[in-house]
Amino acid sequence: MNYDPIKKDLGSVFNQSVLLRKLFYKLLDLLLLRSWHIHRELRDWFKKNKSPQILDAGSGFGQYSFYIAQKCRTCQIDSIDVKEEQIADCNKFFAKCNLKNVAFSVGDLTKSIAVNKYNLVLCVDVMEHILEDVLVFQNFYTAMKPGAMLLISTPSDQGGSDVHEETGDSFIGEHVRDGYNVDEMREKLMLAGFSKIEILYSYGTTGKIAWRLSMKYPMLMLNTSKLFFALLPFYYAIAYPISFILNCFDTYANNSTGTGLIVKAWK
Repeated sequence: MNYDPIKKDLGSVFNQSVLLRKLFYKLLDLLLLRSWHIHRELRDWFKKNKSPQILDAGSGFGQYSFYIAQKCRTCQIDSIDVKEEQIADCNKFFAKCNLKNVAFSVGDLTKSIAVNKYNLVLCVDVMEHILEDVLVFQNFYTAMKPGAMLLISTPSDQGGSDVHEETGDSFIGEHVRDGYNVDEMREKLMLAGFSKIEILYSYGTTGKIAWRLSMKYPMLMLNTSKLFFALLPFYYAIAYPISFILNCFDTYANNSTGTGLIVKAWK
């Protein structure tokens, strides 16, 4: 599926005012199951870390930087992405929101980032797009302070990107890999220098159903015709209450398998 144009269209619709942009972030937080898992991990982490330096590695629309900046006003967040247009857009929006503890800049994660600077590195929906993943993990390790945590969300090899056969195509065609095997992820992180690693499955049985209801089917409709924008509120009025309950189950369940991974690694 051609996913990037839909993201751009959604961004242009919700970027017409600060209020609409904030609404867009809130919708992403509610609809994306990965956001539920990331927010849960961040809440736990912030209980022990009050004024940290944070790297949002592959910041995209900036929704995670926005979440952190509002939750922790004493944090300093560096947000980097390869897309210049998105970086410029985020800088303008965050300036309008008077959030001065976030700095967006264009950056390539395969290049050197920093040395012993960050208490937390957040990387959501990024590693499936980068071929040189071990190099990126090494750059993260170098950029982190001793004791710092790396938090990753990425598809697994259990049907990540909605691929269910060895020769199947990704639902999102821009991925360079359809998903990580747990052992592969652990091995690559260890090659980068990490020794303490925890890997959990997300998008388990209930999460997969929620994802189809809240994301896959609406995206397929929008890919067919932009006229479906007008029908989305009615669709979500029916589908989202079900997705909400399923997301709750997935976020707090101990999934034995799933199409996503939540990875934590400490330096």
